[in-house]
Amino acid sequence: MQVRDYILNYLVSQGVKHVFLVTGGAIAFIVDAFSKRKDIRYVCVAHEQAGAMMADAYSRMGPGYAATMVTSGPGATNLITGICCSWFDSIPTIHISGQVNTYEQKKKSKVRQVGFQETDIVNIVRPITKFAAQLDSTDNIRFLLEKATYLAKSGRPGPVLVDIPMNFQRAEIEPKKLKKFVPPSKKEYEDTGTKLMEKVTKTVEYFKKSKRPVLLVGGGVMLANAQKEIRELIEELGFPVVSSWSGYDTVHRGHRLYLGAQGVYGERAANFAVQNSDMLIAIGSRLDTRQTGGKPQTYARESKVIMVDIDKAELDKRRGLTPALTIQTDAKEFITTLLKNLKKFKKPNISPWIKLCREWKKKYPVVLPEYSRDKKFVNPYVFIKTLSKLLGSKAVIVPDDGGHLTWTMQAFEIKKGQRLFSAYGNSPMGYAFPASIGASIALGKKEVICIDGDGSFQMNIQEIQTMVYQKLPVKVFIINNYGYGIIKQFQELYLGSRYEATGKGYSAPDFIKVGKAYGVKTVLIKHNTELSKKIKEVLRHKGPVICDVRIYPLQKLIPKLEFGKPIEDLSPVLPRDEFRKNMLVKTMEEIQVNPKKINEIN
Repeated sequence: MQVRDYILNYLVSQGVKHVFLVTGGAIAFIVDAFSKRKDIRYVCVAHEQAGAMMADAYSRMGPGYAATMVTSGPGATNLITGICCSWFDSIPTIHISGQVNTYEQKKKSKVRQVGFQETDIVNIVRPITKFAAQLDSTDNIRFLLEKATYLAKSGRPGPVLVDIPMNFQRAEIEPKKLKKFVPPSKKEYEDTGTKLMEKVTKTVEYFKKSKRPVLLVGGGVMLANAQKEIRELIEELGFPVVSSWSGYDTVHRGHRLYLGAQGVYGERAANFAVQNSDMLIAIGSRLDTRQTGGKPQTYARESKVIMVDIDKAELDKRRGLTPALTIQTDAKEFITTLLKNLKKFKKPNISPWIKLCREWKKKYPVVLPEYSRDKKFVNPYVFIKTLSKLLGSKAVIVPDDGGHLTWTMQAFEIKKGQRLFSAYGNSPMGYAFPASIGASIALGKKEVICIDGDGSFQMNIQEIQTMVYQKLPVKVFIINNYGYGIIKQFQELYLGSRYEATGKGYSAPDFIKVGKAYGVKTVLIKHNTELSKKIKEVLRHKGPVICDVRIYPLQKLIPKLEFGKPIEDLSPVLPRDEFRKNMLVKTMEEIQVNPKKINEIN
């Protein structure tokens, strides 16, 4: 058997059915091996970056995962942005790069390059992968692949890369004699067994004393396949629930205890609940600055924060926020252990707290009635809310980066059974469209809703051809504000409304003409009154659609946090009397923004 055939056999054994690739000289031998296969197929993409994003989204759909294959040099380096998406969001993906022959490599030489397109991709991607290595002997191919795929899914998941020199690809091997990889017996997280039980018992003790508890659901819950368990926990606890963006599709919008996503672009009700809590249990959330705000010492400042995460480094970081208890374990393992302990637990009476949280939710909706009265443009909040009402319970929604991501996360009313995700950590422009293609292929060419922007869609616009060739029913909604809207708002706040490189100097094509050039059905929406009719037209069509949704060029993100403020004080700011009535803890004006004093409160 040749190495190239062994690689495909191994990928199939791991459940890989699709490989996203752009061929090239250094990978051509492996690609040629597909000619003998029916159990694994490749998908040709127009750009390697898009291929990595497709693989990322494919893997999010689960339970299997996808791979990419690229040539050496520029083919491999083009993967980097997509690899970063998987790295920051903990998504297992496999990347196979071709490399120049071993006898053409510079090795330790100080020259920059020997072989054509030789690039040390392994050392370039090491900081953004769980494992990256070059095959140094054909006898090690089994060991390398087994180690890579084990690490991709163990502990905190992530991407891996294996670099295969050309002269090894067609080399003959004897599979039975190949060296095996033996996984370590010890788990990658510390808190298991008795140690976990002790910390869970301590958590329950905090519950008993709490009058204003909040449960924060993060993306780690979905990664641990603990959706069923977290829903059971929510019912058992009876606490108000908030989510991070990556945990947004874990709890449906209509749940009586759910207050929305919290953070810099969070909902007022969710932020007020977190900031007024006396106990916050964060499961599978790393509590990054998009959640805590730029001054983490102001976050949940009078609360006992219990942080559950599989990554010790996330628990050990100190940026001004010091948890009362850290638990390093898998989210599912923690939740199941906690549920067992709660059977003996007498719930405290927190009905006044739940009532207050519900009042906040009712009083501070994101989508206001006046938004529908705009007669010149489509209001993005009204568009997102209308779209969410028209989508079924099995819909998959992929928003991109920027303003349209924020409008989606603030206004989309997630239903039970729906999936909604983006590349939240890396958040690159250009993710949503190729990700929608990858998700559709993972689901057997089912419909996927892509929510894009006029700027971000252009980043991977070439993949329209991939969508057309693969006959994918991807519905692309381009929220078109004729520029980079989220940066325009930043320029208004801090740069004297000088729209350098966002409105001035920026341009976009006529997306209707672009779609027609590829033979794709197109729809234009210019007014709020057209929304329901035109969205239904898009959704009725069996094939791909590009829909251009025209909004006001200076449309704001409302609410949002201004720099330096705590997350309870979103802009547009509330009247000070009203704001203070909503605060059960000391406001930052009362504390006078003294980090030392804040830390003493914790």
